[in-house]
Amino acid sequence: MRWSLSILCKSSPFFIQRTIFTAPHAFNSLLSSCCDPRHVPQIHGFMVPRALDQDNLILSRFIDACSSLRLYTYAYSVFSSKTNPDLRLYNTTIKALSQTSSPIHAISLFSRIRSEGLQPDSYSIPFVLKAVVKISTLQVGRQIHTQTVFSALDTDVNVVTSLIQMYSSCGCVSDARKLFDFVPYRDVALWNSMVAGYVKVAKLNSARKLFDEMPQRNVITWTALIAGYAQNNRPDEAIALFRKMQLQEVEPDEIAMLAVLSACADLGALELGEWIHNYIVKHGLCRIVPLYNALIDMYSKSGNIRRALEIFENMKQKSVITWSTMIAALALHGRGGEAIDIFLRMEKARVRPNEITFIAILSACSHVGMVDMGRYYFDRMQSTYKIKPQIEHYGCMIDLLARAGHLQEAQKVLKDMPFEANAAIWGSLLAASNIHRDAELAEQALRHLAELEPENSGNYTLLSNTYAALGRWNESGMVRKVMRNAGVKKAPGGSFIEINNKVYEFLAGDKSDSQLHEIFHVLCKTIVQLKMAGLLQDEWSKFLDFDE
Repeated sequence: MRWSLSILCKSSPFFIQRTIFTAPHAFNSLLSSCCDPRHVPQIHGFMVPRALDQDNLILSRFIDACSSLRLYTYAYSVFSSKTNPDLRLYNTTIKALSQTSSPIHAISLFSRIRSEGLQPDSYSIPFVLKAVVKISTLQVGRQIHTQTVFSALDTDVNVVTSLIQMYSSCGCVSDARKLFDFVPYRDVALWNSMVAGYVKVAKLNSARKLFDEMPQRNVITWTALIAGYAQNNRPDEAIALFRKMQLQEVEPDEIAMLAVLSACADLGALELGEWIHNYIVKHGLCRIVPLYNALIDMYSKSGNIRRALEIFENMKQKSVITWSTMIAALALHGRGGEAIDIFLRMEKARVRPNEITFIAILSACSHVGMVDMGRYYFDRMQSTYKIKPQIEHYGCMIDLLARAGHLQEAQKVLKDMPFEANAAIWGSLLAASNIHRDAELAEQALRHLAELEPENSGNYTLLSNTYAALGRWNESGMVRKVMRNAGVKKAPGGSFIEINNKVYEFLAGDKSDSQLHEIFHVLCKTIVQLKMAGLLQDEWSKFLDFDE
C-alpha cells in the first residue's frame, strides 16, 4: 500500500495527496511535522482505517509523539486499545507515564509485563525507575532491583546507573555505592551517577574523593560537583573547582555557569562574575532565561545594581523568576519604591506572581519601612492571587512591623500565624527590640533563640546591648556571664576580598594564613602612611608592634 500525508500549516488539518510515498516515510514525515496537540487525533484517525495502529513499531512512534506533546492520557488510551502489545510498546508507554504527575501508573504498567509472558529488558528498568524516583518509593525500587537480578540485568551498565540514581534519590546512597563497586565495567555515566548521588545527600567530601579517582570526566561530572558545592554553602570550593575545570580545558555548559554564578553571588565575586558574563555572551549561552536571572542575582549581590537593572531591561523574555529576582535585588539595595514599580509592571505584563514574588515585595517594603504597603500586599496575595501565606511571608510581615516599631502588632501576627516561629522570626524580633529598647520582648526572643540556635553568640550580644542602652548594666553583664557559662563563643568577624579573580577570606584572630607576615607588613606600611597624612587615630599604632 502506498500513500502520502502533508500538513498545510500548524493550525490546519492534514490531507492525503496523490504523490506516492511508502507508508513508513509518510508516517515518519507526518510525526516529525506534528507540533500541535490538535493534530494528534487527526493523525490517529488516519492510522486506524489503514491498520497502521496494528503495526507495533509505528504505534510505538505515535505514542512517543503523544508523549512529546504531553498528551499522556491519550498515549495510554492508544496503548490500552492494542491487543497483544509487544515489549517495545510497553517500554514506550512506561516512559510516557513516568513523566506524568502520577507516575504510579508507569509502575503498574511495568508490573503487567511478566503477566503478558514478556521479560523486562535494559530499557524497561530505567524507564520505570524514573517513575520510582519521582515518587520516592524505595520499597518498589528494591523489588525492581530484585527483578533485575532474576533477569540477569544487574550487571548491565545502563540498568545499574538507573538503580544508583534511584537509591540516591531515596536517600540510600550506601546501597548505591555497593552497586557501583559491584559492577566490573564502569562508563563515565555510571561514575557521574555515583558522584551525583553523593551530592544529592550532601556528602560532598565523598563526592570529591570519587571525582578525583575518575579515570575520565566530562562536563556533567564537573558540573555536578560544582553545583553541589554551590548549593551547600561552599561557594569558595565551587569557584576553585570551576577554575580547575578551565585549566583542564573543559567547556562549561549552561548548568555549570548557573552553579558558578550562584557561588559568585554568595561571595560577592564581581570580577569573576563579570568574566563569566562575558564568556556567556561570547559563546552564545545567554539564550536561556535562567542564565540572565542568575546574572541579575550575581550583580545585585555583588553590589552592582545598575548592571543588574541593565540586564533586566534588555531581556526580551522574562519569566516570573526574572521579575521576582529583580524585585528582590532592588529590595536588597533599599530601593523599595522601584521594587514596587517593577511589581506593577509585572502585573501589567500579565505575569502571575508566585510565593517567591511576594516574599521579595514584602522584603522590599520591610527594608524601607513601607508598613501600609506591606499590609496591602500581604492581604492582596491572599485575596487576589489565592496564595496561602507560608512562614516566610509571615516572617517578612513580622520583620516589617517590628522594624517600624509596631511591636505589638508584630507579636499579634506571630501569635495568629499557623506555624511555629523559627529562628529568623525570633531573630528579627530580637533585633527590633534592641532598636526600640523593649527589654521584655528581647528576653522572650532570646529564650526561644537559646533553644533554636544555642551557639549563636550574636543573640546574647543583642540582649546585652539592649540592657546596656537602657542603663541596666547588671543585667547586661549577667547576659554575657550566662553566655560564657553556656560555652557560647563569640563568632569571629570575617571578610572577603577578590584579587585577580580569586576570593580570599579573612577571619579575626586567624593566624593560620601562610602569608600572614607579608599581609601585616603591607598593613603596617599602610598605617604609617595614613598616620603621616593625619588620617588615622593613635589607637591604630598598636598594629605597628605586631611581631609574631
